[in-house]
Amino acid sequence: MFCAWGAGGTLVVPRPRELMSPRRFLAEHAITHCVLVPSVISIATALRGLPAGCLPDLRCTVLGAERVTLAQARAWRAAAPRSRIENAYGPTELTICCTGYWLPDDESRWPDTLNGSVPIGRVYPHLESVVIGDDGRPAEEGELGVRGVQRFGGYLDPADNVGRFLTFSAGQASVLGPGEPLTDRHWYRTGDRVRAEHGELVCLGRLDDQVKIGGHRVEVGEVQAVLRGHPGVVDVRVLLLDTGDGAPRLVAAYTGAPEVAADLTALARAQLPAYMLPGRIRWFARLPLASSGKVDRRGLIRMLADRDAAPAGGDR
Repeated sequence: MFCAWGAGGTLVVPRPRELMSPRRFLAEHAITHCVLVPSVISIATALRGLPAGCLPDLRCTVLGAERVTLAQARAWRAAAPRSRIENAYGPTELTICCTGYWLPDDESRWPDTLNGSVPIGRVYPHLESVVIGDDGRPAEEGELGVRGVQRFGGYLDPADNVGRFLTFSAGQASVLGPGEPLTDRHWYRTGDRVRAEHGELVCLGRLDDQVKIGGHRVEVGEVQAVLRGHPGVVDVRVLLLDTGDGAPRLVAAYTGAPEVAADLTALARAQLPAYMLPGRIRWFARLPLASSGKVDRRGLIRMLADRDAAPAGGDR
Protein backbone atom coordinates (compact mmCIF):
# COMPACT_ATOMS: atom_id res chain seq x y z
CA MET A 1 0.00 0.00 0.00
CA PHE A 2 2.71 2.46 0.97
CA CYS A 3 4.77 1.69 -2.15
CA ALA A 4 1.83 2.65 -4.34
CA TRP A 5 0.68 5.67 -2.35
CA GLY A 6 4.21 6.94 -1.68
CA ALA A 7 4.86 7.03 -5.42
CA GLY A 8 1.56 8.77 -6.18
CA GLY A 9 0.07 5.62 -7.71
CA THR A 10 -3.33 3.96 -7.42
CA LEU A 11 -3.56 0.68 -5.54
CA VAL A 12 -5.99 -1.83 -7.05
CA VAL A 13 -6.70 -5.09 -5.21
CA PRO A 14 -8.20 -7.99 -7.19
CA ARG A 15 -11.13 -10.00 -5.95
CA PRO A 16 -10.54 -13.76 -5.65
CA ARG A 17 -12.39 -14.52 -8.91
CA GLU A 18 -10.34 -11.91 -10.76
CA LEU A 19 -7.14 -13.79 -9.90
CA MET A 20 -8.28 -16.52 -12.28
CA SER A 21 -7.97 -14.10 -15.20
CA PRO A 22 -4.96 -11.84 -14.52
CA ARG A 23 -4.82 -10.69 -18.13
CA ARG A 24 -8.32 -9.21 -17.99
CA PHE A 25 -7.83 -7.66 -14.56
CA LEU A 26 -4.48 -6.02 -15.38
CA ALA A 27 -5.70 -4.73 -18.74
CA GLU A 28 -9.03 -3.35 -17.46
CA HIS A 29 -7.35 -1.40 -14.67
CA ALA A 30 -4.33 -0.28 -16.74
CA ILE A 31 -1.94 -1.80 -14.18
CA THR A 32 1.73 -0.92 -14.66
CA HIS A 33 3.22 -2.60 -11.56
CA CYS A 34 1.92 -5.76 -9.92
CA VAL A 35 2.66 -8.19 -7.11
CA LEU A 36 1.65 -11.70 -8.07
CA VAL A 37 1.56 -15.23 -6.66
CA PRO A 38 3.16 -17.49 -9.32
CA SER A 39 0.40 -20.10 -9.10
CA VAL A 40 -1.84 -17.57 -10.82
CA ILE A 41 0.47 -17.71 -13.85
CA SER A 42 0.13 -21.49 -14.01
CA ILE A 43 -3.66 -21.31 -13.79
CA ALA A 44 -3.87 -18.65 -16.50
CA THR A 45 -1.49 -20.60 -18.74
CA ALA A 46 -3.50 -23.80 -18.33
CA LEU A 47 -6.65 -21.89 -19.30
CA ARG A 48 -4.83 -20.39 -22.31
CA GLY A 49 -5.37 -16.95 -20.83
CA LEU A 50 -1.85 -15.58 -21.36
CA PRO A 51 -1.22 -15.21 -25.09
CA ALA A 52 2.08 -13.69 -26.15
CA GLY A 53 2.22 -9.91 -25.82
CA CYS A 54 -1.18 -9.59 -24.13
CA LEU A 55 0.12 -7.27 -21.39
CA PRO A 56 2.13 -4.60 -23.23
CA ASP A 57 1.64 -1.89 -20.56
CA LEU A 58 3.02 -3.84 -17.62
CA ARG A 59 6.41 -2.51 -16.54
CA CYS A 60 7.25 -4.31 -13.30
CA THR A 61 6.19 -7.64 -11.80
CA VAL A 62 7.13 -8.84 -8.32
CA LEU A 63 6.56 -12.57 -7.81
CA GLY A 64 6.52 -14.11 -4.36
CA ALA A 65 4.77 -16.08 -1.59
CA GLU A 66 5.88 -19.42 -3.07
CA ARG A 67 8.69 -20.82 -5.18
CA VAL A 68 8.83 -19.33 -8.69
CA THR A 69 9.77 -21.67 -11.52
CA LEU A 70 11.66 -20.57 -14.60
CA ALA A 71 8.78 -21.92 -16.69
CA GLN A 72 6.35 -19.59 -14.91
CA ALA A 73 8.72 -16.65 -15.39
CA ARG A 74 9.09 -17.41 -19.11
CA ALA A 75 5.31 -17.62 -19.56
CA TRP A 76 4.92 -14.24 -17.86
CA ARG A 77 7.75 -12.65 -19.86
CA ALA A 78 6.08 -13.81 -23.08
CA ALA A 79 2.77 -12.25 -22.01
CA ALA A 80 4.36 -9.05 -20.64
CA PRO A 81 7.53 -8.55 -22.71
CA ARG A 82 8.21 -5.05 -21.31
CA SER A 83 7.95 -6.01 -17.65
CA ARG A 84 10.92 -6.51 -15.37
CA ILE A 85 10.50 -9.54 -13.12
CA GLU A 86 11.68 -9.81 -9.52
CA ASN A 87 11.51 -12.86 -7.31
CA ALA A 88 10.98 -11.52 -3.77
CA TYR A 89 11.40 -13.84 -0.81
CA GLY A 90 10.84 -13.59 2.91
CA PRO A 91 8.64 -14.81 5.77
CA THR A 92 6.35 -12.56 7.80
CA GLU A 93 8.72 -12.87 10.78
CA LEU A 94 11.37 -10.97 8.79
CA THR A 95 8.98 -8.17 7.80
CA ILE A 96 8.22 -10.05 4.60
CA CYS A 97 10.95 -9.49 2.00
CA CYS A 98 14.53 -10.16 3.04
CA THR A 99 15.99 -11.20 -0.34
CA GLY A 100 15.32 -10.34 -3.97
CA TYR A 101 16.48 -11.31 -7.43
CA TRP A 102 15.79 -9.43 -10.66
CA LEU A 103 15.81 -11.63 -13.74
CA PRO A 104 18.05 -10.14 -16.45
CA ASP A 105 16.23 -8.36 -19.27
CA ASP A 106 18.05 -10.65 -21.70
CA GLU A 107 16.32 -14.02 -21.26
CA SER A 108 19.40 -15.85 -22.62
CA ARG A 109 21.18 -14.77 -19.41
CA TRP A 110 18.64 -16.32 -17.07
CA PRO A 111 20.32 -18.80 -14.70
CA ASP A 112 19.77 -22.50 -15.20
CA THR A 113 19.24 -23.79 -11.66
CA LEU A 114 19.26 -27.45 -10.69
CA ASN A 115 15.64 -27.46 -9.51
CA GLY A 116 14.31 -25.23 -12.29
CA SER A 117 13.38 -22.34 -10.00
CA VAL A 118 14.24 -18.65 -10.14
CA PRO A 119 16.90 -17.75 -7.52
CA ILE A 120 15.70 -15.81 -4.48
CA GLY A 121 18.88 -13.73 -4.72
CA ARG A 122 20.96 -12.41 -1.87
CA VAL A 123 19.95 -11.37 1.62
CA TYR A 124 19.63 -7.58 1.88
CA PRO A 125 22.95 -5.99 2.93
CA HIS A 126 21.52 -4.45 6.11
CA LEU A 127 20.66 -7.96 7.38
CA GLU A 128 22.84 -10.88 8.45
CA SER A 129 22.33 -14.42 7.19
CA VAL A 130 23.66 -17.91 7.71
CA VAL A 131 23.01 -21.28 6.09
CA ILE A 132 22.79 -24.06 8.68
CA GLY A 133 23.67 -27.60 7.62
CA ASP A 134 22.15 -30.81 8.94
CA ASP A 135 24.96 -31.05 11.51
CA GLY A 136 24.10 -27.64 13.01
CA ARG A 137 27.12 -25.89 11.49
CA PRO A 138 27.35 -23.24 8.74
CA ALA A 139 27.23 -24.97 5.35
CA GLU A 140 26.84 -24.46 1.60
CA GLU A 141 23.37 -26.02 1.71
CA GLY A 142 20.84 -26.05 4.52
CA GLU A 143 18.30 -23.97 6.40
CA LEU A 144 18.44 -20.19 5.97
CA GLY A 145 18.76 -18.15 9.17
CA VAL A 146 18.44 -14.35 9.25
CA ARG A 147 18.80 -11.67 11.90
CA GLY A 148 18.89 -7.88 11.94
CA VAL A 149 16.59 -4.89 12.07
CA GLN A 150 13.80 -6.62 10.11
CA ARG A 151 13.63 -9.61 12.43
CA PHE A 152 10.58 -9.46 14.66
CA GLY A 153 10.89 -9.53 18.44
CA GLY A 154 9.28 -12.91 18.98
CA TYR A 155 5.82 -14.45 19.04
CA LEU A 156 3.07 -13.23 21.37
CA ASP A 157 3.28 -16.52 23.24
CA PRO A 158 6.95 -17.00 24.26
CA ALA A 159 6.41 -20.76 24.12
CA ASP A 160 6.15 -20.43 20.33
CA ASN A 161 9.72 -19.07 20.22
CA VAL A 162 11.15 -22.41 21.34
CA GLY A 163 12.98 -24.08 18.47
CA ARG A 164 12.40 -21.19 16.05
CA PHE A 165 15.60 -19.27 16.91
CA LEU A 166 19.24 -20.21 17.39
CA THR A 167 22.67 -18.87 18.22
CA PHE A 168 26.16 -20.18 17.50
CA SER A 169 28.89 -21.10 19.95
CA ALA A 170 32.22 -22.37 18.60
CA GLY A 171 30.58 -22.80 15.21
CA GLN A 172 27.83 -25.08 16.54
CA ALA A 173 24.16 -24.07 16.54
CA SER A 174 22.26 -23.91 19.81
CA VAL A 175 18.46 -23.80 19.47
CA LEU A 176 16.46 -21.54 21.77
CA GLY A 177 14.97 -23.65 24.55
CA PRO A 178 12.08 -23.22 27.01
CA GLY A 179 12.56 -20.29 29.40
CA GLU A 180 15.58 -18.89 27.53
CA PRO A 181 15.48 -15.16 26.70
CA LEU A 182 15.28 -14.13 23.05
CA THR A 183 17.99 -11.59 22.15
CA ASP A 184 19.10 -9.66 19.07
CA ARG A 185 21.92 -12.22 18.68
CA HIS A 186 19.45 -14.96 17.78
CA TRP A 187 18.93 -15.97 14.16
CA TYR A 188 15.38 -16.59 13.00
CA ARG A 189 15.04 -20.03 11.39
CA THR A 190 13.10 -19.56 8.16
CA GLY A 191 12.31 -23.26 7.72
CA ASP A 192 13.45 -22.99 4.08
CA ARG A 193 16.32 -25.02 2.64
CA VAL A 194 18.65 -23.09 0.31
CA ARG A 195 21.93 -23.43 -1.54
CA ALA A 196 24.08 -21.05 -3.54
CA GLU A 197 24.06 -21.37 -7.33
CA HIS A 198 25.61 -18.87 -9.75
CA GLY A 199 26.38 -16.65 -6.74
CA GLU A 200 22.71 -16.41 -5.73
CA LEU A 201 20.60 -18.29 -3.21
CA VAL A 202 18.16 -20.83 -4.61
CA CYS A 203 15.28 -22.04 -2.48
CA LEU A 204 15.06 -25.83 -2.48
CA GLY A 205 11.79 -25.93 -0.56
CA ARG A 206 10.45 -26.12 2.96
CA LEU A 207 12.19 -28.37 5.44
CA ASP A 208 8.71 -29.78 5.99
CA ASP A 209 8.72 -30.88 2.33
CA GLN A 210 11.78 -33.05 2.82
CA VAL A 211 10.72 -36.65 3.05
CA LYS A 212 12.52 -39.90 3.70
CA ILE A 213 11.76 -42.92 1.57
CA GLY A 214 13.60 -46.16 2.22
CA GLY A 215 16.16 -44.27 4.31
CA HIS A 216 16.88 -41.77 1.52
CA ARG A 217 16.21 -38.05 1.91
CA VAL A 218 14.15 -36.79 -1.01
CA GLU A 219 13.64 -33.17 -2.04
CA VAL A 220 10.26 -33.13 -3.74
CA GLY A 221 11.33 -29.99 -5.58
CA GLU A 222 13.90 -32.02 -7.51
CA VAL A 223 11.23 -34.49 -8.59
CA GLN A 224 8.97 -31.62 -9.63
CA ALA A 225 11.79 -30.05 -11.64
CA VAL A 226 12.26 -33.24 -13.68
CA LEU A 227 8.54 -33.58 -14.46
CA ARG A 228 8.25 -29.88 -15.23
CA GLY A 229 10.91 -30.36 -17.91
CA HIS A 230 8.33 -32.03 -20.16
CA PRO A 231 6.92 -29.49 -22.66
CA GLY A 232 3.39 -30.78 -22.04
CA VAL A 233 3.46 -29.85 -18.33
CA VAL A 234 2.28 -26.43 -17.13
CA ASP A 235 2.55 -26.97 -13.38
CA VAL A 236 3.22 -29.91 -11.07
CA ARG A 237 3.17 -30.73 -7.37
CA VAL A 238 4.62 -33.85 -5.74
CA LEU A 239 3.31 -35.02 -2.36
CA LEU A 240 4.12 -37.88 -0.01
CA LEU A 241 0.86 -39.75 0.58
CA ASP A 242 -0.34 -43.02 2.05
CA THR A 243 -1.40 -45.01 -1.01
CA GLY A 244 -3.20 -47.69 0.97
CA ASP A 245 -0.53 -50.36 1.31
CA GLY A 246 0.97 -48.93 4.50
CA ALA A 247 4.06 -47.53 2.76
CA PRO A 248 3.88 -43.79 1.94
CA ARG A 249 4.79 -43.02 -1.66
CA LEU A 250 5.31 -39.99 -3.82
CA VAL A 251 2.30 -38.92 -5.88
CA ALA A 252 2.50 -36.29 -8.63
CA ALA A 253 -0.33 -34.03 -9.75
CA TYR A 254 0.16 -31.96 -12.90
CA THR A 255 -1.66 -29.63 -15.27
CA GLY A 256 -1.14 -29.36 -18.99
CA ALA A 257 -1.64 -32.04 -21.62
CA PRO A 258 -3.60 -34.98 -20.11
CA GLU A 259 -2.11 -37.50 -22.53
CA VAL A 260 1.53 -37.11 -21.38
CA ALA A 261 1.23 -39.04 -18.08
CA ALA A 262 2.95 -42.09 -19.56
CA ASP A 263 5.71 -39.87 -20.96
CA LEU A 264 6.24 -38.39 -17.49
CA THR A 265 6.66 -41.84 -16.01
CA ALA A 266 9.33 -42.64 -18.60
CA LEU A 267 10.99 -39.26 -18.05
CA ALA A 268 11.15 -39.81 -14.30
CA ARG A 269 12.61 -43.30 -14.70
CA ALA A 270 15.29 -41.97 -17.04
CA GLN A 271 16.43 -39.17 -14.73
CA LEU A 272 15.65 -40.20 -11.15
CA PRO A 273 16.74 -43.05 -8.89
CA ALA A 274 14.09 -45.63 -8.06
CA TYR A 275 13.38 -44.28 -4.56
CA MET A 276 12.45 -40.85 -6.04
CA LEU A 277 9.96 -42.14 -8.60
CA PRO A 278 6.32 -41.10 -8.08
CA GLY A 279 4.09 -44.08 -7.47
CA ARG A 280 1.26 -42.34 -9.33
CA ILE A 281 1.04 -39.42 -11.73
CA ARG A 282 -2.35 -37.73 -12.02
CA TRP A 283 -3.58 -35.06 -14.44
CA PHE A 284 -5.90 -32.24 -13.34
CA ALA A 285 -7.39 -29.44 -15.39
CA ARG A 286 -6.24 -27.08 -12.64
CA LEU A 287 -4.68 -27.28 -9.20
CA PRO A 288 -6.73 -25.90 -6.29
CA LEU A 289 -5.81 -22.46 -4.97
CA ALA A 290 -6.15 -21.13 -1.43
CA SER A 291 -7.54 -17.64 -0.81
CA SER A 292 -3.95 -16.34 -0.84
CA GLY A 293 -3.50 -17.51 -4.43
CA LYS A 294 -1.05 -20.26 -3.45
CA VAL A 295 -1.66 -23.88 -4.36
CA ASP A 296 -3.92 -25.37 -1.68
CA ARG A 297 -1.97 -28.42 -0.50
CA ARG A 298 -4.78 -29.84 1.62
CA GLY A 299 -7.26 -29.31 -1.18
CA LEU A 300 -4.95 -31.12 -3.59
CA ILE A 301 -4.65 -34.07 -1.18
CA ARG A 302 -8.45 -34.30 -1.07
CA MET A 303 -8.64 -34.16 -4.87
CA LEU A 304 -6.11 -36.96 -5.19
CA ALA A 305 -8.03 -39.06 -2.66
CA ASP A 306 -11.31 -38.43 -4.53
CA ARG A 307 -9.67 -39.35 -7.83
CA ASP A 308 -8.42 -42.66 -6.47
CA ALA A 309 -11.78 -43.44 -4.87
CA ALA A 310 -13.76 -42.69 -8.04
CA PRO A 311 -14.68 -45.50 -10.45
CA ALA A 312 -12.60 -45.84 -13.59
CA GLY A 313 -13.44 -43.22 -16.18
CA GLY A 314 -12.40 -39.86 -17.56
CA ASP A 315 -10.12 -37.42 -15.71
CA ARG A 316 -11.52 -34.23 -14.29
